[in-house]
Amino acid sequence: MRPLPLLAAFSVAVCLPVQALSSQTATYRGAAYTVVTLTPGKDALKLFWKDASGQPYGTIGALKTAVEAQGKTLLFATNSGIYAPGLKPLGLHVQRGATLVLLNRARSGGNFALLPNGVFWVKGSRAGVTESRAYARLKLPPDFASQSGPLLVQGGRLHPAFNAGSSSLKLRSGVGVCRGGVIKFAISEGAVNFYDFARFFRDALGCPDALYLDGSISTFYTPQRGDGQLLPYAGIWAVVK
Repeated sequence: MRPLPLLAAFSVAVCLPVQALSSQTATYRGAAYTVVTLTPGKDALKLFWKDASGQPYGTIGALKTAVEAQGKTLLFATNSGIYAPGLKPLGLHVQRGATLVLLNRARSGGNFALLPNGVFWVKGSRAGVTESRAYARLKLPPDFASQSGPLLVQGGRLHPAFNAGSSSLKLRSGVGVCRGGVIKFAISEGAVNFYDFARFFRDALGCPDALYLDGSISTFYTPQRGDGQLLPYAGIWAVVK
């Protein structure tokens, strides 16, 4: 297992390996984070939305119960991004190669439409975070994909709307594809602004591309961390053994 890079004002503690998956706590510029690192092709990251009856799982607990009924173990789960009323993903949602919700090209409406936004996708042993319009041009048939916004980092550049002095402080979660092609999900353990959250992905985690998932309702599940979900979700990213 490779440790996270150590930078000024950045520290790491507690590494819990599970297959290739690892969970770490980190501090950067005075803020605490939890980071879950996955390796595409080794960790079977999948996207979930509805159960066998066609109803949204809604909670990580419901998904955990469902996978345990199949004799499997839930190793990691988090919400996939911003969603619409009725627990429907607001943007693109692809499961097992099937597009269940189309790419959303909206140019107004909250953080999702703070352009550029993007798509996090997984295909076999590859993963990417791609700006939404560029994704449409890729003609990529992913195994799993979800759209959210804004992009935190695009090609090593922070989103142009982010302000270092912003007073908009919230719990935030996101995902990046980083050095070596690994996937890093991160959630702040306290309130941070977009600028600092994006810098954490780029400068501390080494992710040239990263996508915001959601704010105060976000949570991470691991067997060690448990489930602190407050409100129901639409899409849920999960690793099941």
